[in-house]
Amino acid sequence: MEYDSLLKLIGNDPVFESSLLLAGNVDPKLIRIQLSRWVKTGKIYQLRRGLYTIAPPYQKNIPHPFLVANHLQKASYVSLQSALSFFGLIPEVVNTITSVSTGRPERLETPLGTYEFRHFKTEFLFGYQMVELGGQSAFVATPEKALLDLIYLQPGGDSTAYLKELRLQNTEKLDKDLLLKQSRRFNTPKLQNAVKGILQFISDESEEFEDL
Repeated sequence: MEYDSLLKLIGNDPVFESSLLLAGNVDPKLIRIQLSRWVKTGKIYQLRRGLYTIAPPYQKNIPHPFLVANHLQKASYVSLQSALSFFGLIPEVVNTITSVSTGRPERLETPLGTYEFRHFKTEFLFGYQMVELGGQSAFVATPEKALLDLIYLQPGGDSTAYLKELRLQNTEKLDKDLLLKQSRRFNTPKLQNAVKGILQFISDESEEFEDL
């Protein structure tokens, strides 16, 4: 396969799997050799085994980090600090893209950045939505679920000290009823305790604003 043929086949897709090139009467060994050559010459990036993206300046669309995260591990969604920063609920700019998944925990260093996956039980894989990302889309936790996921996975995440350390902002974006509803699905005292602290923080913040 020629590189121009690859570009035509991929079209506008930000990422692609090697299986796309194996359809029809082709030699899988030769395809793998060609992919390896393109990686070495910098024409494509390998994100993980079987997953690639066109490298600049040949790419038509720059892959959004959240889209890449969804492809790196199936049955995953972006959450924790990455989602909280995306929704403007914490002030930090997060460089590592964090997701939760039913798969094994892992940290991947790719040409497009660092991606971390935290393991969740299947019953906790809820509270996410498809989010539009400038012509692309990815599964991302709701603001409420991203906060709950972080607290659940963080040792001592329900402590007052840790909740203050998060420096939550723009808390009007949080749906308090949804926060309560989603927290109950975890069925743990830790989440119930944390939500009480968060609601108290929101209440105190609202009173401070009214006093200005």
